[in-house]
This record gives sequence, C-alpha cells and structure tokens, in this order.
Amino acid sequence: MPHAVNPVDAQTIHFDASTTGAPPVLLLHGSALSRSIWRGLGYVRALEPEFSTIRMDLRGHGRSGKPHEASAYSMDSMLGDVQAVLEATGHDSVHIVGYSFGARVGLALAARSPHRVRSLTMLGGTHAIEAGQLAALFFDGYLEVLKAGDMEGFIAGMEADGGKLDPATRLAFASNDPLALAAYFEATESGPGISEMLLQQIHTPTLLMTGTRDSPRIEHSRLMSSLMPDARLVELPGRTHGGTLFPPGPILDELLPFLCRHEGA
Repeated sequence: MPHAVNPVDAQTIHFDASTTGAPPVLLLHGSALSRSIWRGLGYVRALEPEFSTIRMDLRGHGRSGKPHEASAYSMDSMLGDVQAVLEATGHDSVHIVGYSFGARVGLALAARSPHRVRSLTMLGGTHAIEAGQLAALFFDGYLEVLKAGDMEGFIAGMEADGGKLDPATRLAFASNDPLALAAYFEATESGPGISEMLLQQIHTPTLLMTGTRDSPRIEHSRLMSSLMPDARLVELPGRTHGGTLFPPGPILDELLPFLCRHEGA
C-alpha cells in the first residue's frame, strides 16, 4: 500500500491514490473513521474517472501511524502529513473535500498554504473549537472508554446514543487503536481554531455543506459563509453531524459541478 513519511516525526501515513491523470481531489475523513469511508459510501465511484482521488488515513486512524501522545496530533503535524502525501503523489495542489475534522484540516491548509488548495469543500466542518463538543457528538464518558482500550465499548456507546451505525462507518471505527484515538481527541479539542479575522483573508473557493440539525456547526457554517470572500453554504435539511455524508446524492449534486467549475482556479 502506498505511504508517505512525515519528515518531522517520521510518522507513516498510508493512502490510496488513483492514477488516471485527471484533476486530483484529496479526501479527508472525520474523527474515528478512515480513508475507506469514501469508497464505502460511494464517493470514489462518483468522482472517478472525471477526477483522480487521493484518500489518506489521518494519523491516529486506519493504517497510518498511531502515536499515543496528545502532542503528536497538533495541526502542524497534520498539515505536515498532508504535505508528505502531496509530495508522494506528485501534486503541487489539489481540490480538498473534508468531513468534520478533515474539513478543519483542509481549512487550515487553505489558510496557511493557499497555493496548495484549488478548492475546498467542508462537509459538517467548522473553524471553531468549543469545549465539550466531542462529548455532545459522541456520548458522555467516551474518552474514559477509549483510555481503557475498549473500542467495542466506544462503538456500543455510539450506537446506544444515536442508533445503529451503517456498516462502512462501523468497520472504520473498529479498525482504530483506542489509545491513539484518545490522544487524538485530547489534542483536537484543545487546539486553536481559526479566527474570524483570518477567515476573511481566505480567498480559496469554498463550498460549505452542513446539516440543519448539526448544531453548532450549522451556525458556524452560516458565519463562515458570511465572512469568507468566496464561500457558499448549502444547508442539508434534517441531517445531523453523523448523517452528513449519507445518502451522498444531494452532496454529489452540489460537489461535482463545484469541482468542475473551479478546476484550474
């Protein structure tokens, strides 16, 4: 399996990439998931062959390196991983489609290295970090369950709180290392967000898609769309955060024309 190595801390980042020569789209999954979610839910099939896709496992997830220290999960480290994958695939710039935390990584890259990002699609994403949001998203006590090394307990807690997971999501959750995931969550909830002032300076063409029942991200998305010079918000009626990606039809109906319109931007 292809992989890249972050030169700063030598973490190995696994990815899949198509080699069609079509314009590249980097797909960044959300917390506790993996690169497999994009194929499992039909996004890869819909994007190819018009676009080539790169699907990477964020550190702490899937088959990528899984350090157990929260300090290993800084945004600088995450962006270094993305840079290593871009170099490994030979791309100077890509379209980025990110879900949840993957959307935050894409936004950070657009803010710091805009020449790397042809366009940005944020699915259930946010610029802000609010204490306690992860417990609201998962379930009370989720971190203690992960620190105890109980991945099945984490999945059971998710299903008890929000209903049975679809098979692709459940498989992605089950492939994770609970101690690495605990360290990742500790870091991501305490890290800095992106200020409203900086949002106003991000000129990357941006498509925001967020469920109307995904609070506070829907409020954050409305704010981002008003501040970012080239951003548009599409609200997904009735969808929660966990239901953002599926069914994919309404998202792809907006995403594919957006990517075509901004290819080469």
